[in-house]
Amino acid sequence: MEESEPVSPTGQYFTSSVISVSVVAVLESQHPIDDSQTTSLLRHVFLPINPRFSSVMVKDKNGVKHWKKVEVKLQDHVKVPTFPQGKSPDFYDGCFSDYLSKVAIDQLPLTKPLWEIHIVKYPTTTAAGNVVFKLHHALGDGYSLMGALLSCLQRADNPAIPLTFPAFNAKTEARRADRSVCGSLGRAVSGVINTVCDFGWSLLKSSAIEDDVTPVRSGDEGVEFRPITISTLTFSIDEIKQVKASLGVVSASIFLPV
Repeated sequence: MEESEPVSPTGQYFTSSVISVSVVAVLESQHPIDDSQTTSLLRHVFLPINPRFSSVMVKDKNGVKHWKKVEVKLQDHVKVPTFPQGKSPDFYDGCFSDYLSKVAIDQLPLTKPLWEIHIVKYPTTTAAGNVVFKLHHALGDGYSLMGALLSCLQRADNPAIPLTFPAFNAKTEARRADRSVCGSLGRAVSGVINTVCDFGWSLLKSSAIEDDVTPVRSGDEGVEFRPITISTLTFSIDEIKQVKASLGVVSASIFLPV
């Protein structure tokens, strides 16, 4: 990547003095983790995926941020935490939760490429080991970053075959194609109205109307400087289907970032 390539406006905003946003992903392993090949995999598989994984942000004389290619010191990006030995999985659940919260709140140094990998070798109640990926949002959006991580993985049954995911339901797509023109026009008009209403409501919320106090939003001053913790909640497929049926939405609409 050339030094002259500027950082996107979104990337500059996510690395401003006001906000710093990172994506944290956890990969659970069914087997104890062997990290002997970590350096080789990162250098030959992970880094070539995206030039930004081996670049840092620099400012030109006008204060505009650009990506600059640098030599990556992998040992500075791979962390292997140490917990007390010989404890139970329940004990390591607490250790891992506390460690994950610390990883989430610590900011990535801008003097190095904006990513880290944390290899947790201790067994929890849900996995024999965990790999935590922390990537700054300036590197890309969630879709591209997840695509980069998934491209590093291989199938257990046959590594030569690329990863596959369930395809769209052909019958559902056919039914959508058979809908009438009037129905399509109605949906288009409804979409325009909803967009205008949502945009107007967003303007009011950002300028004149204050958000309600909720269990998520306390309304207290300086809440962004308080310690945070990460909690997890597991839903079964049946529970997701029940919520989906009750709300009348697709499965992807059930999960919202908080």
